[in-house]
Amino acid sequence: MSRRILQALERTRDHAMKTTLKTFLTIVAPLLLALPTIAIAKGDATAGQKKSATCTACHGENGLSVDPNYPNLAGQYQDYMIKALGDYRSGKRTNVIMANFAGQLNNQDIQDLAAWFSSQKGLQDLSAQ
Repeated sequence: MSRRILQALERTRDHAMKTTLKTFLTIVAPLLLALPTIAIAKGDATAGQKKSATCTACHGENGLSVDPNYPNLAGQYQDYMIKALGDYRSGKRTNVIMANFAGQLNNQDIQDLAAWFSSQKGLQDLSAQ
């Protein structure tokens, strides 16, 4: 190849690299920097306590059920609660009662309820007994 063609190819490659870098820095990098704050977003346990009034009918005061047909929510892992409520809401997990209640919750409600119930004393490590 001639020297002129090689120089033109180098200029084209350099321009493409600069454009790609500029796109990355202006669009992709800010999104990547925002991910940790999105992933770390937590619920408000105080707000969750207020929102849990309906839950107490089956799951008991503070998430300690008095009926063995309904699970204790107190002390449950927050990420598990978020996943379970989200799955009830989307229909991935089926239960007629829970689907109705979870279907009315938005993401913040789920975060708040999970924060409340996970902050309560409930789950115990039975392997130590």
